[in-house]
Amino acid sequence: MRLTKFTDYGLRTLIYLALAPDRLAMIAEIAEAYEISENHMVKVVHRLGQAGLVETLRGRHGGLRLACPAEQIGLGDVVRALEQDLALAECQGGGGCAIRGACRLESILDEALAALLAVLDRYTLADVATPQSSVLLRKLKIMAKDADVRP
Repeated sequence: MRLTKFTDYGLRTLIYLALAPDRLAMIAEIAEAYEISENHMVKVVHRLGQAGLVETLRGRHGGLRLACPAEQIGLGDVVRALEQDLALAECQGGGGCAIRGACRLESILDEALAALLAVLDRYTLADVATPQSSVLLRKLKIMAKDADVRP
């Protein structure tokens, strides 16, 4: 299985926000940090907001931040929220297959997907990124001096 770029970008966005939880970030700065199209990032952030993972604040002093602490955001939940189709093969999604119903592959793939999600469910965003992750902070050019106090 390979996660879509959309989910990858969603995870990266959440990592970015988790690294500086006390400041508001702008879509443009996240897109620039990861060298991703700002237009694509807008779509990712929109979906993250719909899923209740990020909170967006409009206006002159607006931006976005995590909707809850990183410790409460499960990686499995993020993948489920962002991936439109988790099927590993066409037969899992109800697609046409000449041997459907006579083949055990579908149930084996279901088991494999469940195992993957079970592993992701054991971890949270905090396991991937914390404000103490100095190497990540440097690589993404997130500066402590830029921090805003969270209202």
